[in-house]
Amino acid sequence: MNRKQRLGSALAVCISAAAIFGSCGKADENTGKNMKMLLTISQMDTFRRTLADGAKKEASERGISLEVADALGVVENQVDQIQQAAADGCDAILCGAIDTDTAVELKASAGEIPIVFVNSCPDEKNLEKDAYMYVGSDDGTAGQFQAEYVLDQLASQNEINVMLIKGPVGHSATKGRTKGVKKAFAESGKTVNYVFEDNADWSAEKAADLFSVFMQTGKPLDCVICNNDAMALGIVEACKKAGMDPGSILILGVDATADGCAAIQKGEMACTVYQPGIGQGQAAVEAAAALASGSSAKDMEGISEDGKYVWVPFEKVDSSNVSKYITE
Repeated sequence: MNRKQRLGSALAVCISAAAIFGSCGKADENTGKNMKMLLTISQMDTFRRTLADGAKKEASERGISLEVADALGVVENQVDQIQQAAADGCDAILCGAIDTDTAVELKASAGEIPIVFVNSCPDEKNLEKDAYMYVGSDDGTAGQFQAEYVLDQLASQNEINVMLIKGPVGHSATKGRTKGVKKAFAESGKTVNYVFEDNADWSAEKAADLFSVFMQTGKPLDCVICNNDAMALGIVEACKKAGMDPGSILILGVDATADGCAAIQKGEMACTVYQPGIGQGQAAVEAAAALASGSSAKDMEGISEDGKYVWVPFEKVDSSNVSKYITE
């Protein structure tokens, strides 16, 4: 598939809250009214769809015309989408980067248009107050919450055997969540054995395959910590296929998706960490509106001291409180 075909494929699956960009009217500094924005998603999945819904809701309430485009995991698509938005006079760009190492190229593609990165965080050197910001949740905290849950549940054990299933190599959430898990375990004073560790790229199917490989090793296992719910649910299904009760080990995820919460209610997953996708999407639009108007995001809730980040807090979810996170 050539570059032109890839772009056409990406645009075909756009989830759009507006028509193709036209000329932009003068933006209202207070509400963002008459602004046009693009949200380019790395690759649509359950969580990112929730994030996009939050962004569309906030944009609608502010009178902002927002287009949401799925880059289908292809960097060239994302670059093309941003270049097209810049050419069409877009006021701001929201970007869930496929690869955070491409941040310099993405910024160059946008020209002078401000970018709010969301869900996938570039290196700090590529962020700038009120120009190139990041909105998301502190992934280290998610990993910390997972490790704390395991330590609490297995408090009587001096030695813990951990299987660690990670997201894509290079993704900021993979790095942050994994680092948070290992840091909390290292500070616990327990002997923690990482009996298996690999990347399943957010995929339930890949996670299930990895669990099947692990089962052949015969190593002891106390818990499976996954960087997201989809992979945790893959572990649940792999346990069932192997004739195991998934409730016999601690299986943990991140995102508090509907399926993840349902699995906790059934006793198949032990814990997840709520990542507020709606809140991230709303905050990203709020920040983008401020930047596009030439104003500052300095007064936003969750803004960091250096003005480069807006943090939307994670929340622990287990059987004691999961009912609060179940949506009808």
